Amino acid sequence: MRKLCSLGLPAVVFACVTLLASCQPSGQQPAAQAPADHRAEDEAAIRALDADWVNAVAAKDAQRCASFYADNGSLLPPGAPIATGKDEIQKAWGGWLEAPGFVLTFRPAKIEVSRAGDLAYDFGDYQMTSNDKKGKPQTVKAKYVVVWGKQPNGTWKVLFDAPTTTQ
Repeated sequence: MRKLCSLGLPAVVFACVTLLASCQPSGQQPAAQAPADHRAEDEAAIRALDADWVNAVAAKDAQRCASFYADNGSLLPPGAPIATGKDEIQKAWGGWLEAPGFVLTFRPAKIEVSRAGDLAYDFGDYQMTSNDKKGKPQTVKAKYVVVWGKQPNGTWKVLFDAPTTTQ
């Protein structure tokens, strides 16, 4: 006891704090450190992807449009069967892009990234124009929601794309 007291109070306090910090109740794992919050960077990345996607649509590039989707992603085209997988999604986009007078623009109103940073969604408005059977342009203004998933390589890909036909 005398040796411990001769070390001085600061050394004893340090030794006690160090000892207590290393102790854990039986059966408990050390608390995991919370992952860094990258939601703002992820949101910016998704906004950039949305802008690139609009450019791919404007270029009428179905393959590039399909490249935004995960390999197992799904597209719910209004009035048509669900397209799952890049081949089906590319065919769906190809059908739209080849339609006479087809023009599509969209812009996210909100992008929300999960705290874990593995999922996100964005929703917003889109405007799509195509010619009817008589060649007259018809414009639809409506909403969409897209669910994004972060891939193992850190990129974001569309898991689920659901345009609506309602405003």
